[in-house]
Amino acid sequence: MSYEAIEKRYALALFELAKEHQQLDQIENELRVIKSVFEKNDEFQKLLKSPKISRDQKQIMINEVLANVSTFTLNTISLLVDRHRDELIVSVCDAFIEQVHNERGIADATVFSVRPLTAEETESISNVFAKKVGKQSLNIVNVIDRDLLGGLKIKIKNSIFDSSLRGKLDRLERTLIS
Repeated sequence: MSYEAIEKRYALALFELAKEHQQLDQIENELRVIKSVFEKNDEFQKLLKSPKISRDQKQIMINEVLANVSTFTLNTISLLVDRHRDELIVSVCDAFIEQVHNERGIADATVFSVRPLTAEETESISNVFAKKVGKQSLNIVNVIDRDLLGGLKIKIKNSIFDSSLRGKLDRLERTLIS
């Protein structure tokens, strides 16, 4: 079985529990924090993989580190560690968040602009581009990119909508060359 299938099974099981107990928001927030901790802390991941540390000691560490999370989240992470699948924790977090977004009709988007976007601009971009990708709204992260010269470049999953001045100049150059 592929890792992707395993990740999705754990995420789906946690999603169904969270939905059944009306804890989607809480568990989503917890998993975002856990994902961040695991991505930024290589030493902790090495500890969990170490054969010198017993399974019980690893569970004690997980229980201490995740003392403030819900039982469902703690049990899922503990199960992953217990089954030597701790390298999948970040992927399970991503798969859960994606499942929540699919349920709510939300897509993640990265908007590259020359300056920070206002709340009104962000809302407007969300309204226009969510419809283009078949979602109700976008969860937008604004990235400042001074190389654009002007305009916007929007990345949603595998799609890029480039209305930047730099993109237009590049397309014009390719047209003139060919």
